[in-house]
Amino acid sequence: MTEEVQLVIDMLKDSFDKSMEHLVDSLSKIRTGKATPAMFNNVYAEYYGARSPLNQLASISSMDAKTIVIKPFDKGALVEIEKGIFAANLGVTPQNDGETILISLPPLTEERRKEYVKKAKAEGEDTKVSLRNARREAHDEIKKLEKDVITEDLSKQVNAKIDDLTKDYGTKIDKLIKAKEEEIMTI
Repeated sequence: MTEEVQLVIDMLKDSFDKSMEHLVDSLSKIRTGKATPAMFNNVYAEYYGARSPLNQLASISSMDAKTIVIKPFDKGALVEIEKGIFAANLGVTPQNDGETILISLPPLTEERRKEYVKKAKAEGEDTKVSLRNARREAHDEIKKLEKDVITEDLSKQVNAKIDDLTKDYGTKIDKLIKAKEEEIMTI
């Protein structure tokens, strides 16, 4: 395999890995029946005039399967953190006791669970589209190389390898989505 071909394969793998990271991150934000600190990854609060991520202003932990505890590093930020949680529209009500913020998660309804499963499947499908686009670009690069640098046989072998790689990542996506679906639907 030539250096150019290896570069195309490496770029494809890198693109696939980034797509998978994005999927894992997106799935971690979809609520399940359990309380997880990851639910607050996209929550921001105003702190001394700057919009800051919640995890930089407080420690976030799960007390139990239904309760999140947010303990600010600076108690003066409590009110702003509360506002940030409301603004994030997570469907939860923070309870401020002057020291920490407690968030009790209400149980998910069947309808809400199905909605979250749909959202997870949509994220999976978006990631598969991203994989297919990267695969198409890799095939195009190999076609260009076939004209100047590589033989037709090597081109066919590399294209088959690209397709196999795409199929492997597609299987990984399906497994992630299935696991998330089971996690969401488990009461």
